[in-house]
Amino acid sequence: MSVVTLDETITFALSVKDRHASAAWYSDMLGFTLKMHIDEAGWSELETMTKGVTIGLGEQAEPAPGNAVPVFGVADITVARTALEQAGVRFDGPTDTMEGMVSLATFYDPDGNALMMAQDLSGG
Repeated sequence: MSVVTLDETITFALSVKDRHASAAWYSDMLGFTLKMHIDEAGWSELETMTKGVTIGLGEQAEPAPGNAVPVFGVADITVARTALEQAGVRFDGPTDTMEGMVSLATFYDPDGNALMMAQDLSGG
């Protein structure tokens, strides 16, 4: 049995210079469908053809090419984080919450690969 229970979603977060241009590229080249642009958060999401899998585009002045971070959906980020911390998993700072949108927490596997978990707060 696992330490946390994940939901049936995963987002691959990519850092990009221009979310709008990148979203258009993913749409035009791969047929992904734009779900949202959240300009105040510097974030865009696209649906892939795989149920429950999205691509998230985080806008950064200096993106980290080749670095995709899987973001696993959880029902309760506090419960999931506590369970992982009790199992000795290292986190990168506190949980970040954007009210009415999402709560996010970055953690690391034993080799230092970044992973995230997210709790959807949008009610959708």
